[in-house]
Amino acid sequence: MAETVLKATRESFGEALCELAETNKDIVVFDADLAAATKTGVFKKAFPDRFFDCGIAEGNMIGVAAGMAASGKIPVAASFAMFATGRAFEQIRNSVAYPELNVKIAGSHAGISTGEDGATHQCIEDIGILRAIPNMMVLNPADHWEMKAATKAALEYNGPVYIRLGRLAIPSFNDPATYEFELGKGITLHEGSDVAVIATGLVVNEALKAVKELEAEGIHARLINIHTIKPIDRDIVVKAAKETGRIITVEEHNVIGGLADAVSEVVTEECPVKITRIGVQDRFGYSGPAWELLDKFGLTQPHIAKVIREVVGK
Repeated sequence: MAETVLKATRESFGEALCELAETNKDIVVFDADLAAATKTGVFKKAFPDRFFDCGIAEGNMIGVAAGMAASGKIPVAASFAMFATGRAFEQIRNSVAYPELNVKIAGSHAGISTGEDGATHQCIEDIGILRAIPNMMVLNPADHWEMKAATKAALEYNGPVYIRLGRLAIPSFNDPATYEFELGKGITLHEGSDVAVIATGLVVNEALKAVKELEAEGIHARLINIHTIKPIDRDIVVKAAKETGRIITVEEHNVIGGLADAVSEVVTEECPVKITRIGVQDRFGYSGPAWELLDKFGLTQPHIAKVIREVVGK
């Protein structure tokens, strides 16, 4: 197993951008006056002539990125998830997704783990907002290695993509020597037949620790990592539903509109089973240390393990 890398996925994203831009001269980056936070600042330092600060004007940033895509470039537009998806919704919908332009949107500081920035900046709706737009692909990588692979795949893909970035440094669990990333394909991280746990993003590692803990108790939970929420891997979800009979979703997002809904849509159409949703229960967050907030909202190992025990017990 490779050495664990403790890094925020926003940092992994910035690194990947620079590495890819070395050989692909068409990559250009736009930021809304948050380059230090989104980590596009490393790209600015390496390629100053291909970096553009659009100021606090996210709608304009998306419009300019759309124009660059129409001119044959590969633009990446970055800001906090709250502003990139909230303020610029109309421009993303009408100027990027409708004409299917090759724009990559990076939403940093997503979820409750934005911590002390508080409810106004803790975006728990971004996946739901972007998932509802036709032609839009939605990615939510779980660790350093997955983010680097996802960024590469997103930039090689021709079409609109949203990539969710985290602020909090988290340990990697994938091994780069064996890890394989494919857009639209989920990954089974742990086998089991008692229940299927389907997780995405930062909390995948917490779910992984939980299912490993429960193995010693005789509870065999399957864990599936969904890094591509749209298009979701229908095959892996249906297989899990048929073979385990019950599903638990885990996400650092409102349980409305995100992974839980994406999984529910597949299951209700093809193999109806009971789904238990772990996530933000349709409420706003508040200011506080990131790990304390994640624990408070039930998104850490002990809480996930507790829910699995309860579901299997039923």
